[in-house]
Amino acid sequence: MKKYSTYKTAFLVLLASLSACKKLDLAPTNKFTDSNFWTTTEKANAVLNTAYSQMFSNDYFFYNEGASDNAYNGRGDNQGAASLAAGTYDPSLGRIKQEWGYHYSGIKTCNIFLENVDRVTVMDAALKARMKAEARFIRAFHYFMLETWWGDVPLFDKDISIDESKNVARTPKAQVVDFVLKELDAAATDLPVNTAYKDADRGRITKGAAIALKARVLLYESRWQEVAITCEKLMNDNSNGTYSLFPSYEGLFLPQNEYNSEVILDLEFVPDVRTYSNFFDMAPLAVGARLNALAPTQELVDSYLMDNGKKITDSGSGYDENNPYVNRDPRLTNTVVYNLYKWKKPDNSIQVIYTKPGSDPGDTKPDEYAPGKVSSPTGYYTRKYYDPASAVNFQSALNLILIRYADVLLMYAEAKNELNQLDAGVWDKTVKALRTRAGFTDAPALNFSAASQTDLRNIVRNERRVELAMEGLRVFDIRRWRTAETVLNGWAHGAKFGPASVDNGYIRANLRTFDKGKNYLWPIPRDERAVDPNLTQNPGW
Repeated sequence: MKKYSTYKTAFLVLLASLSACKKLDLAPTNKFTDSNFWTTTEKANAVLNTAYSQMFSNDYFFYNEGASDNAYNGRGDNQGAASLAAGTYDPSLGRIKQEWGYHYSGIKTCNIFLENVDRVTVMDAALKARMKAEARFIRAFHYFMLETWWGDVPLFDKDISIDESKNVARTPKAQVVDFVLKELDAAATDLPVNTAYKDADRGRITKGAAIALKARVLLYESRWQEVAITCEKLMNDNSNGTYSLFPSYEGLFLPQNEYNSEVILDLEFVPDVRTYSNFFDMAPLAVGARLNALAPTQELVDSYLMDNGKKITDSGSGYDENNPYVNRDPRLTNTVVYNLYKWKKPDNSIQVIYTKPGSDPGDTKPDEYAPGKVSSPTGYYTRKYYDPASAVNFQSALNLILIRYADVLLMYAEAKNELNQLDAGVWDKTVKALRTRAGFTDAPALNFSAASQTDLRNIVRNERRVELAMEGLRVFDIRRWRTAETVLNGWAHGAKFGPASVDNGYIRANLRTFDKGKNYLWPIPRDERAVDPNLTQNPGW
């Protein structure tokens, strides 16, 4: 589906012109209106493609990591990530207003489509049902994001007027969640499986995507039995789609492997038409980046196990603090750039990245850590999602995966453990499968060992962290686990390049505060409450 219709611009003109019409019974002949736009499948598809383009943002995808303990947004406050992580925000924060409007704009497009697509009388009935299901999925996705951040939010399933929008009240979260789940069930009924789409439609929403998103919604609500049952529909039943782990963890995120067997839902980009350049401010400067605006933390790096399956703090792990990146979980090298990292360039040549002060033998020393420089404030850069085929300034059209099969396995493992049912069979299908794909070979790292439910919980949660690192999900996990009050209180650290007298030499990158009394829910945007007196505020704000 890497294509855009010329009708998209026409649809945006339509949105503007509809509000300007004075006589509702007359249709101007020189512009698209409500009464003359909905005449062909192509025009309807243009509106649906607009809804797709509004579903999620690459900026949210990357910078949400900076709102968690995985990364630090150290230059500026991109997408409000630094403020959110540090707890230094209020209802006027731009990100909060922006995301509220972003999701409700997407909902409006979906509602307009659903209310008008039946005007197209020449469309194939099965195609129309599928397109309606796609729109219902996208609308459900928006409401899921809204209730995840804000809890109670206004819920409506039709396009409302400006006057109505100024008097709408918040709907209880439980009711919003129920709506989302029912919409996903309904959408799944009319969506095809992933293997049924032709190449021209690759990337469209599938039955498997509806089921996987439902599992995520249930996961965030701790409805463990339902999570397990929903995941099993994708793990044990090919009638809902055919998915498997892609053999290479590194290759999973490379452009030549788009639409691989692990992808369930992705954010689509198109060369020269819809691209992003986040890596211009995430990659090492020595390979062409401008500065660093999002840096992995030492806390993330420390979460990667040794290749024998032990934590770095475990007795007998073999961890060497002076040589910390050897014999580690192979996913570390595929995700995080560290001192003496061998960066593979598009021509397959190697660029050694020097981040430790005094380690670079060159003259410019662009990536060496120094307070106040444009280099990484933690001594780390990001490798995952680097596109070797990107254009100047790292302009990339590489799709960003929103849900992948590995996440289904991790959701299943977590749910089974919370049900006290995580046994060797479940372990082998989930954690062992992920570690095997990652490149672990030592039996202690791969094989199930009886442990308490608490210990297994910590193992599964950490596995989720390292498998999905820098993919924008960590912030939601620490909030639903209610661990944000621990991991977002105190210093976020960088590599051991600081003074030995402070935190054993690990860089103090960012001081953070998380108030458990209010920060688990975002405040309703100040400007929204100024125009709508029926919008109540969340506790503590």
